[in-house]
Amino acid sequence: MIGDSWIQTLPFERKMNCKYIILVGDGMGDYPLEELGGKTPLEVARTPYMDELALRGRMGMARTVPESMEPGSDVANMSLLGYDPAVYHTGRAPLEAASMGVQLDPRDVAFRCNLVTLEKDEAGIVRMLDYSAGHITTGEARELVDSLQQAVAGSPLKLYPGVSYRHLLVWPGGREDLTTTPPHDISGEPAAPHQEVYRSESVLLDFTERAEGILADHPVNRRRVSEGKRPANAVWLWGQGRAPSIPTLKEKAGLTGAMISAVDLLKGLGVYAGLDPIAVPGATGYLDTNYAGKVSAALKALETGDYVYVHIEAPDEASHEGSLSKKIEAIEAFDARVVGPIAGGAKALGRVNLLIVTDHLTPIHKRTHVGDPVPFLLVEDLNDAPSRRAAGEAFCERVARQAGWELPSGVELFEHFVGLTSRKA
Repeated sequence: MIGDSWIQTLPFERKMNCKYIILVGDGMGDYPLEELGGKTPLEVARTPYMDELALRGRMGMARTVPESMEPGSDVANMSLLGYDPAVYHTGRAPLEAASMGVQLDPRDVAFRCNLVTLEKDEAGIVRMLDYSAGHITTGEARELVDSLQQAVAGSPLKLYPGVSYRHLLVWPGGREDLTTTPPHDISGEPAAPHQEVYRSESVLLDFTERAEGILADHPVNRRRVSEGKRPANAVWLWGQGRAPSIPTLKEKAGLTGAMISAVDLLKGLGVYAGLDPIAVPGATGYLDTNYAGKVSAALKALETGDYVYVHIEAPDEASHEGSLSKKIEAIEAFDARVVGPIAGGAKALGRVNLLIVTDHLTPIHKRTHVGDPVPFLLVEDLNDAPSRRAAGEAFCERVARQAGWELPSGVELFEHFVGLTSRKA
């Protein structure tokens, strides 16, 4: 394997005059489910485009999350972009700050600030009902964040609006060594044990308590409740860290291009990687995202660049909800509305290498991420790749595992994909 420091200091070779496309179905992988007859959602979903490409490519399994790290999308996608998370990862929120154009001072600590729904059960225990406040719209969330500026008034904290339920809190001179919990990891569980961390820092406790008071009777929440929707009645802080120092993909591998995602985390990774974080109108990170807009942006970016990373969040969101039907719908949309059109549009690009992968597994029954190896499908020279196998071997976890190609990291998968090889000086 080629280590990151090695890549930065020694010459490299890769396939020239080639375009590189990575398509990521976030959280698409899963475990076999009894209700699906022992198959996974990826295995039962109708995915004719991925299945056809499976005949012409190579499948395998890759460990995108180092065993010593939490299986977050930040860690997994950093790995797939070719960066060793053990070296470069400082936290999720600093990456989102980069996407939002928030410049972090070296002493700043950035936190993800979710709008969530907490609910008291019959026993009086407050539980995490919804980590996304019912996938609140960006417009509604902006109204709430505008009002929440009152909660940071007079404190050193700075609050920045993001997309849907995902926002950013910056604490100048703050602590990054706090143990915070991703809200999607505790769906249905008591919230209090995970809120104790706020009590150790009065500035955070004051913010969260003031925020809850502002949200309690906000017009946006009153309207949502009247419409049968979940209110955003609390904020949740997590994923904190300081700004990382990351070399660009041009410095690492001579690649320029674009990041296509609705999620600030991915766009922030793109910023640090030197990719253009393209904002696609109507991109939501959910089932209603603008698939056609993402495809169009990706193909246009390849007219001038040689690399594009297209990230689709919907399978992961459905998994966090625990909705099997939505997960299958999201996988089928990924295939029909992203993989198919991208593969078709790539015919005009000459030589193209295509990688289809899920960043991590998000098992429907766990409703959160796990760090097990993920399936991938790599098609080299997409427009001239002959069939390698007989029909019927669809792209799924089972077939990818049976292929016997196992890579120990997402970094090694990236290096193989773009053709980084050693060369004598």
